[in-house]
Amino acid sequence: MQKVLVLVVAYMAEEFIEAVFDRIAAQIQGNPQFEVLMIDDGSKDKTFDVAQQYRNSHPEIKLTNLFNPVNQGYGGNQQIGYQYAIENDFDVVIMLHGDGQYPPELIHEMVDPILNGQFDVMLGSRMLKKQDALAGGMPKYKWIGNQILTWIENRLLGQSLSEYHTGFRAYSVKALRLIPFQYNSKYYDFDTDILIQLSDNHFRIGERPIPTRYGDEICRVNGIKYAWMILRSCVQSRIVRLGLFYKPKFDYYQNRAQISLYSPKFGIPSSHKFAFDRIPNGAAVLDLGAGPGYMARELAVKNAAVCSVDRIITDELKQYSNCVIEADLDTVKLSELPDQTNVVLLLDVLEFLDEPEALLLKIRQKYAQQQPDVLISVGNVAFILTRLSLLFGKFNYGRLGILEVSKKRLFTLNSLKRLLRDQGYTILKVRGTPAPYHKALPKHKWIAWLLEKTNTLLIYLSKGLFSYQIFIQAKPSLTLEQLLENAKERT
Repeated sequence: MQKVLVLVVAYMAEEFIEAVFDRIAAQIQGNPQFEVLMIDDGSKDKTFDVAQQYRNSHPEIKLTNLFNPVNQGYGGNQQIGYQYAIENDFDVVIMLHGDGQYPPELIHEMVDPILNGQFDVMLGSRMLKKQDALAGGMPKYKWIGNQILTWIENRLLGQSLSEYHTGFRAYSVKALRLIPFQYNSKYYDFDTDILIQLSDNHFRIGERPIPTRYGDEICRVNGIKYAWMILRSCVQSRIVRLGLFYKPKFDYYQNRAQISLYSPKFGIPSSHKFAFDRIPNGAAVLDLGAGPGYMARELAVKNAAVCSVDRIITDELKQYSNCVIEADLDTVKLSELPDQTNVVLLLDVLEFLDEPEALLLKIRQKYAQQQPDVLISVGNVAFILTRLSLLFGKFNYGRLGILEVSKKRLFTLNSLKRLLRDQGYTILKVRGTPAPYHKALPKHKWIAWLLEKTNTLLIYLSKGLFSYQIFIQAKPSLTLEQLLENAKERT
């Protein structure tokens, strides 16, 4: 049997809470799959006492009442309720307000589409029939503000919802398990934070119209503060996708195991695309830090012989590579590497090494006589948005991007050039890549395209300032030992 939790969030609702319970009871009485949880967020009136009296006098209703000794805020109260639903293995949780603003009579209409697998989230919208909201007493300034904010949110998130600001919601608990709602705002913008998370993770969001009721309840929302906070969250969530900013509430990998953080980047201007274009047909390629094997798979069309080196050898990497070597690039020995190669790939690798200088020297010692192309890419910590973040005192590591948390070195264009020259490499070509706007705006391809083209033009003005990543084609010069050996051979 599927279990449904009716979560009632309450604060200073002494005069309303009993009537709310009566209306809920009328919908769920005799149905064992429903339970009710009321959380009193530190009310100074008798909300909790009234709720306890109701529970004692209505044993036929599965009712649990909790009291926060310290006020947690509207969002914090929801966090506790959703954690309760997760820990007690509910399938669906539906939220109501303790002041009776939202209709318990529609519990089944909200819950059933989730129970039958049609949606993962249901929103009770007051704005599907916009004029009904005014007729129900919604102040006109709120009615206008609601629509303006919703329009902006839809544009940023690629949705088409009629309202983001309803407090009448039902969630699949399975979906809640997969999003980091524990980091969300404790203020009223919690409701927007959680919709951003659900939208970003492609959960299905449904809506149904509900009546609007504005009565004697006290509005505790500061409208200007609320609007600023939800718009800030929407923009931040897009920037996080670029790897230029980090917020744990938009880090969707932490709640999931066995998920790849990386994806192929051959269809856009990227270091992978630049490297692929420079590898000749039939080349012998040494891919250091090969990862899942995306490059080896793409190079099959060029009949390249790819030897892939990585700490973890996956089945996919074996499938697409001509040879695989399991090795840590910080400790790999020259004898472990193949004797012949035309191209050496160091794509998004140097930043993760304890000593990139040591690996570059090993490559030079092993292959300088053969003069292979060494293709290198790194993130550019001097990218303009990172610089602007520093200007305001922000320096946020994240799961991906320029400031990926597992990186041990950070590079600018000049510091990478200096590293290569110091280690005896001749730089042949330098290119910059634009930021991955398609990842931040997957549902707005034309905007992503325009930003990408603009970024590409700016790179021509200054690679060091506008490149998201730096790509360099270089060749190793002969070491002194090799020069001496060659000189002896000629005498």
